[in-house]
Amino acid sequence: MTSDHPLYRTPAGLWRSPLFDSEEWADHAFGTALVRPDGQWLELKQIHSACVVAAEEWRDGLPADGLVTAAPRMRLAIKTADCLPILLADPRAKVVAAVHAGWRGSAAGIAIRGVEAMARLHGSRPEDIRAAFGPSIGVCCFEVGPEVATLFSAWFPERNNLDRRTRLDLPAANRRQLICAGLRPERIAHLAPCTLCGGTLPGGGEFHSWRREHQTGVRMHSLIWIR
Repeated sequence: MTSDHPLYRTPAGLWRSPLFDSEEWADHAFGTALVRPDGQWLELKQIHSACVVAAEEWRDGLPADGLVTAAPRMRLAIKTADCLPILLADPRAKVVAAVHAGWRGSAAGIAIRGVEAMARLHGSRPEDIRAAFGPSIGVCCFEVGPEVATLFSAWFPERNNLDRRTRLDLPAANRRQLICAGLRPERIAHLAPCTLCGGTLPGGGEFHSWRREHQTGVRMHSLIWIR
């Protein structure tokens, strides 16, 4: 069974996953280039790693790419502009996590590390966890060289063209990692717009895209928190 839970755009311009809408104990939002979520949040110094830490360890400039908490009102944020934001929620243990999955972090298995951190720190069981993917560069636009593509051979063993220039499906790689970590396929909402060509504005202008804009420090924010 696969997920049929595509993101939807709210009247305020934020994006949400219907997979999380019934979870009244938690909330989330995927921001855009035009709209940022309200309020304050914990923000990491993202380093394209597979490092996921407890939000209680947070400090300004903390180098990591994922945060986990079971504490209410700790708003976990991920910044992206083509990379994949992954929000995780465990309704049984009441745990949430936010993960920044660029190609380097994805190749290193950061989605798996996020699930492991939820289990290690707060007793989450993978089969209870829901995952929602935010807007990221899609397979339609993510062309990479063999130096990147070959790093994903473990996640795409059926492909015989990773030794040359090709397109890579970053959401699919992370979805496979989450299934490998024990998540149920129907609890992974992986259908989201492409940041380079998708969205509601012509040319994908609703989202920041590093490949389109090449602007350092211009990012969208994706948040999850326990109420």
